[in-house]
Amino acid sequence: MESASSTAFSLALRRSSAAELGGGGGGGGFARRTGRPCVRASALSYRQFVQFALDETALHTRVAPSPLQERFGSMKPLDDKTEIELLSYEAPKIRLLRSLSIQGSKGLQVLDFAMFPEPEYDLPIFCANFFTAAETNIVVLDLNPLYDVVKHKEYKDKYYEGLMSLGLNYAELLPWGGKLTGESLRFFSPIVIWTRFKSSQHMHDVLYSAFMDYLKAWLGLMDLGIRETDASRIIANREAQHRYLTWRAEKDPGYEVLKRLFGETRAKVEMSLTAIPTSTSPLHIRICSYLSLVMKHRTWSGASYSTESIH
Repeated sequence: MESASSTAFSLALRRSSAAELGGGGGGGGFARRTGRPCVRASALSYRQFVQFALDETALHTRVAPSPLQERFGSMKPLDDKTEIELLSYEAPKIRLLRSLSIQGSKGLQVLDFAMFPEPEYDLPIFCANFFTAAETNIVVLDLNPLYDVVKHKEYKDKYYEGLMSLGLNYAELLPWGGKLTGESLRFFSPIVIWTRFKSSQHMHDVLYSAFMDYLKAWLGLMDLGIRETDASRIIANREAQHRYLTWRAEKDPGYEVLKRLFGETRAKVEMSLTAIPTSTSPLHIRICSYLSLVMKHRTWSGASYSTESIH
């Protein structure tokens, strides 16, 4: 799997990452001396994260609405307590950029943001899963590897060797959130941020800075990505994405955490949307399953939902 081109890719990535972490304007403005981010996020709203991601991605590639956007982007609550925003975009090298954000009553907020590369590229999957309920925050932020980094050292070196300092910087501010299963760890990278913390402006600023830096790191990988022409490698990349999506849909460890926080009904609602696949048919099935579940249990966050525009 290792080649001269992947070695050159790793060297270019290390130089690019070193320049950004050196404080020359790249990244989210992380201040090494104080351990505090120089950026300041507004009062907690994950919509700000999404807008930054869209604006930053547009600086690197030509972003256009996905056909899924028109079909599923109009879910609206019937009351004024819960807001749902589902966005879908595509671009050269990006198979799907999709974002789900939920803002509910009593401080409930959910963000599930992901960018899937085209299968002609073995790039990691950018993943940001944030859950906030009252004063509790649960965060997973990662560049999920397509291939197990323990078994595929060349893949690990290619994509993560130049980003280890980035992960270590945020590991100091966002401590490890607790034990995960071995199966789950197969889908995480060496720089994964998995953390839990109490809400505060400072911690929100740190998380926003981490989101910006990780997103810029992924876009840097995308810029350097070389299109694969070997049909067998393209098939392997596609299958790797499918394995990841299957895991997210069926065995995501976040479900048990959500169930403890929100109860089983609401956990199922959220997990049914945070594992959106990349093809139209499975997405349609998941959206319809979500709506069916919500309409059956109309007490979730005190809201009920309209299905008039989703068929």
